[in-house]
Amino acid sequence: MDMDLSLLECCARCLVGAPFASLVATGLCFFGVALFCGCGHEALTGTEKLIETYFSKNYQDYEYLINVIHAFQYVIYGTASFFFLYGALLLAEGFYTTGAVRQIFGDYKTTICGKGLSATVTGGQKGRGSRGQHQAHSLERVCHCLGKWLGHPDKFVGITYALTIVWLLVFACSAVPVYIYFNTWTTCQSIAFPSKTSASIGSLCADARMYGVLPWNAFPGKVCGSNLLSICKTAEFQMTFHLFIAAFVGAAATLVSLLTFMIAATYNFAVLKLMGRGTKF
Repeated sequence: MDMDLSLLECCARCLVGAPFASLVATGLCFFGVALFCGCGHEALTGTEKLIETYFSKNYQDYEYLINVIHAFQYVIYGTASFFFLYGALLLAEGFYTTGAVRQIFGDYKTTICGKGLSATVTGGQKGRGSRGQHQAHSLERVCHCLGKWLGHPDKFVGITYALTIVWLLVFACSAVPVYIYFNTWTTCQSIAFPSKTSASIGSLCADARMYGVLPWNAFPGKVCGSNLLSICKTAEFQMTFHLFIAAFVGAAATLVSLLTFMIAATYNFAVLKLMGRGTKF
């Protein structure tokens, strides 16, 4: 019975000390990055096949596009790896700084790792008796060293802020293919229902050259009328369109997670800076 109570008390302390904002942001970050990278990679592959099959028969016309697509796919691999590591690092920072902040306010009894960070970022007690030093557990020493390394919330705020600005540009760029495919789909809807438009079906086209996807001398470079409608009905076009939408949603989720990380880290830094005046971060 006593063991059950102590276990419940330990779980309660862990739940109280958990940085819920960082946990939610980490889950959202991993979900968003996985969605963006996975769907974006496959959508680029589908775009490559559509261009090769319907918009140009000359490899030299889309050779540069193929190289750009492959370069973006390699960037996607690096992005997924980076965000996995950085998200885990931000989650660890959230645990440590939240533990230090809540120890200041006395919300819960901190763990040995929280004590290590609190002493680092708030200028807490540094002195121990010689007997205490010899009896210190190895885990506490490791956590104390890790706390010194993670005890720089100002750096995490700065890095996350810069990363958010960069990802805002990525989010904006991910909307471009969605816009192109949506325009193409809208044109196909006009062809499928000619009563909704006054233009002739033969004049309704999707021109890849207009968006800079192909050079202006590419032939044919555009598809019109019933041929375009047949392309829009293919499973390949539909799948690529929806994959780009999913990648756009993933980019939005990642942006929200970065903003959440930045707000939480800024709050923790402000509290620690205020309560630990004179402390150099």
